[in-house]
Amino acid sequence: MRGSALVAAFPQVARARRAAVAGAVCAGLAASLTACGGEDPDAGTNGVGKLSAQEIETKARAAVDGAHAVRLSGTLVSKGGSYKLNMQLKADGGTGSVTSRNSTFALLRVGDALYVKADAGFWDQADGKGGATAADKLGAKYVKVPQGDPAYKQFRGFTDMNALLDGLLGLHGSLNKGDRTTVSGTRTVRIMGGDKGDGGTLDVSLKGTPYPLRFERAAGAGVLRLADWDRDFTLAEPGKDETVDYGRQLPKT
Repeated sequence: MRGSALVAAFPQVARARRAAVAGAVCAGLAASLTACGGEDPDAGTNGVGKLSAQEIETKARAAVDGAHAVRLSGTLVSKGGSYKLNMQLKADGGTGSVTSRNSTFALLRVGDALYVKADAGFWDQADGKGGATAADKLGAKYVKVPQGDPAYKQFRGFTDMNALLDGLLGLHGSLNKGDRTTVSGTRTVRIMGGDKGDGGTLDVSLKGTPYPLRFERAAGAGVLRLADWDRDFTLAEPGKDETVDYGRQLPKT
């Protein structure tokens, strides 16, 4: 009988030991798993989702500073009005379109050479005199903007990658970590300025380099999407047959 009792006890001891080992394994994985056998929300990510809001912003800012190209699109609201942007940008220039309340125009900058292209209606409106002469001459052509023209600085600002990103991607107030989100199919983590994001929100990629993919500016000042990070593209000045030189100063735009 005593021997039978000992034999019967061995499976119980073995089961207890296996349970203890399983518990230790579970405890060891608890830092990364929500529960033993559960899913790790950071599995397959770049790991920034585990960081604090301040650390995530620092990582995202470093990614932006190290990038060589980006596509920026969305709406920008400023004192000068509301604009829809669709721009490809890199260090030495940019190309794309800007839509204001009354018109759409294309911009192209290669180095310091800056061109604007719009239809005749844009130039007719800009001339302010019903000036068919300027509109007919400039419409549907790339117009080289003289560097001394007041419009040069304004137009160039839409094509300057570093200045545009530095000026736009700022959160206000204390930083807080928000929910996991998805932007264009990419998993992201949101950081917010202020408790409820009233100081802006930034969605940072959880895949690869932690680039910002969506930015909602504070006080309803626009929503921007950022894509094609570090995807190079060709910039080339337009041909002579596509270009017109208006002179020293454009019509007021």
